Amino acid sequence: MTLQEYDYARESPSKLAASCLLLALTMKNLGGWTPTLEYYSGYSAQDLHPLVKRLNFLLTYQPRDKLNAVRSKYSHTVFFEVAKVTPMDMLKLEEALTSC
Repeated sequence: MTLQEYDYARESPSKLAASCLLLALTMKNLGGWTPTLEYYSGYSAQDLHPLVKRLNFLLTYQPRDKLNAVRSKYSHTVFFEVAKVTPMDMLKLEEALTSC
């Protein structure tokens, strides 16, 4: 989704990928940002928090009339129906991020 949003073009691809991973881990309750992830990514969890919040906001307030092909593709079981995953409540996300 970020590929089609101009605001995310200025973010480094590695930081964007790390932030997406942290958001996915948080959304699925699979743990937080471990020292191993920090070491290999080069980013601490605190470095990623603002971008993670922006990504969740993008998922929460995405326009429903645009990008139907992308949403349809990632709603398929081959892609584990990730387009159907509900975004986190912003307050719960904030709490989860402060705990990691």
